[in-house]
Amino acid sequence: MTLKLYLWGMRVSVFLSLLAWGAVVCFIDPEKTGIFGQVLFYLTLFLSLSGTFILFLTWARRKARGGEIAFVHLGISFRQGLLLGLLAVLLLVLQHFQVLTWWDGLLVIAGIFLVELYFLSR
Repeated sequence: MTLKLYLWGMRVSVFLSLLAWGAVVCFIDPEKTGIFGQVLFYLTLFLSLSGTFILFLTWARRKARGGEIAFVHLGISFRQGLLLGLLAVLLLVLQHFQVLTWWDGLLVIAGIFLVELYFLSR
């Protein structure tokens, strides 16, 4: 798989996940659907945010390296994009249950940071 094909696949995936998230926001009532609607909302939001972060981090690494990027950097961008998407969704879930305070947010950030440090140290 070439880099160009990978990036176009990611762009299409992000576009489709943004459409799905928009459809969930517009057409699904969380009070009527219950937990299913909420899970669908958070899942589509996670996919949208993760894909956006992956594309942004790939673009930033490509700019920092002068236009070239290796597939090793794609893996790092993919992992970090997923972790950033997970971070955003976890913070929103905590806010949804009204248990988000600044120290809980810092604990979630520290947990995501420790996971990233684990992968960087291997």
